[in-house]
Amino acid sequence: MLPTTSVNSRSHGNGVLSPRDAARHTAGAKRYKYLRRLFHFRQMDFEFALWQMLYLFTSPQRVYRNFHYRKQTKDQWARDDPAFLVLLSVWLCVSTVGFGFVLDMGFFETIKLLLWVVFIDCVGVGLLIATLMWFISNKYLVKQQNRDYDVEWGYAFDVHLNAFYPLLVILHFIQLFFINYVIISDSVIGYFVGNTLWLIAIGYYIYVTFLGYSALPFLKNTAVLLYPFALLVMLYLISLACGWNFTKMLCSFYKYRVR
Repeated sequence: MLPTTSVNSRSHGNGVLSPRDAARHTAGAKRYKYLRRLFHFRQMDFEFALWQMLYLFTSPQRVYRNFHYRKQTKDQWARDDPAFLVLLSVWLCVSTVGFGFVLDMGFFETIKLLLWVVFIDCVGVGLLIATLMWFISNKYLVKQQNRDYDVEWGYAFDVHLNAFYPLLVILHFIQLFFINYVIISDSVIGYFVGNTLWLIAIGYYIYVTFLGYSALPFLKNTAVLLYPFALLVMLYLISLACGWNFTKMLCSFYKYRVR
């Protein structure tokens, strides 16, 4: 079993960090290091990032086990290597271009859709979700209110990226092969296939998010993060009963965006 570490594990005998160590472990210093590496591709470990992407589908627990190792060795839960974010951005661009092709959009319309998806749907919504989860987890889920045990905002954003990647692959890649021929057809099988893919994608997002916060040993009652599953299943059943086609609505929304 992996031991829990805290900031005080690197302190002097009097329990106070040295000025040099304290400066190296501030949120600003970690953020600066992360952003600096964003412009040095040779320093990024893309092979390891690909490994994480694979295991987010097959065994996401192994991905979060690595976050434990990072905490032990580098005294931070969040990623210090932006390789995962870079590869996710590539996936997002490629899949969005594919969406533009499937929806028969022109070149400039596809570029406009790409900018919307990257900066609003991924980055903008991601920042909001990460900030909300960071606040909720630190406010209500921390076992003991101690500044040495808190959820890093960078870790909350990493959890969102981890959960967003499977959702992206399912809805922006796998779904592309079924849109024109199955999903947007006015038939029961169409909205059944489309809505089922949405159920799997959002359900996976909820599950990977739960794993991310339950992996932190200083949080309690993380099972509450699974409660949205009940609402998701209820909405799914209602959509089938009412004939709502979520993918068809998404396609119409995308086309409206680029007008």
